[in-house]
Amino acid sequence: MSPPALLAAHQLAAHPGWRTFDCRHDLANPALGEQQYRQGHLPGALFAHLDRDLSAPKNGRNGRHPLPQTGAFLAWMQRQGLKPSDQVVCYDGGNGAMASRLWWMLRWAGHDAVAVLDGGLAKWVKEGRPVTTEAPSFTATVYPLRPRPAMAADVATVAANLGKDLLVDARAAVRFRGEQEPIDPVAGHIPGAVNRFNGENLNAQGTFKDAATLRQEFETLLGGRPPSAVVNYCGSGVAACHNLLAMEIAGLPGAKLYAGSWSEWIADPLRPRSP
Repeated sequence: MSPPALLAAHQLAAHPGWRTFDCRHDLANPALGEQQYRQGHLPGALFAHLDRDLSAPKNGRNGRHPLPQTGAFLAWMQRQGLKPSDQVVCYDGGNGAMASRLWWMLRWAGHDAVAVLDGGLAKWVKEGRPVTTEAPSFTATVYPLRPRPAMAADVATVAANLGKDLLVDARAAVRFRGEQEPIDPVAGHIPGAVNRFNGENLNAQGTFKDAATLRQEFETLLGGRPPSAVVNYCGSGVAACHNLLAMEIAGLPGAKLYAGSWSEWIADPLRPRSP
């Protein structure tokens, strides 16, 4: 049986030995998440920086948060002292998109026992659970390399399969339609894509909708296509992981991530754009 992809605060609180990672990040202020971590975080949590730890260097053509090489990410995992037997729980200060990026990357690297904390830090604090300023220390490990490259689709694959794979865009509808673009220099979306704003995965309480509801919504979106024919993307390969997590919760695993996403796609003016 596969480990659960989503865990509640009370489940994490009952297992203080589980490994936790704080993934807070602000796109407009990349230093803020780490500052907030130092001011208070879940006991035992280490910090995972989206730009520094969960992304490769940018070269102007590979998007805003390109995937690192598997070897580089494995080295980071080893420096954190991760072992194959560890249950990992990721959280952030928002809707779970940043935490979902680490959740997806650990599975991409071959670590199955990883989940996202439902409701994140906000729900943890709301329930009166403890936070600390103490930064833990873990001894580095040797972790076996077990990458799963088939979980990701690169730009060449996406371009070659336009009209075949179902592209699901996780950005807000106004960005998808090209009406607003606050981050990237070009507005619009990849031709043929459908829109599923990742915020739609949550209920009014800020936690994930139940599995049955998510399954119904995604099956309607997929229109009979299997998850294996789905490629999720967004602006830079972060919010798309939130949709991948929602599909996993819904019992629809097997979709791919296009990590370069819109920010990589538009770096080549010859690639088609809509609208």
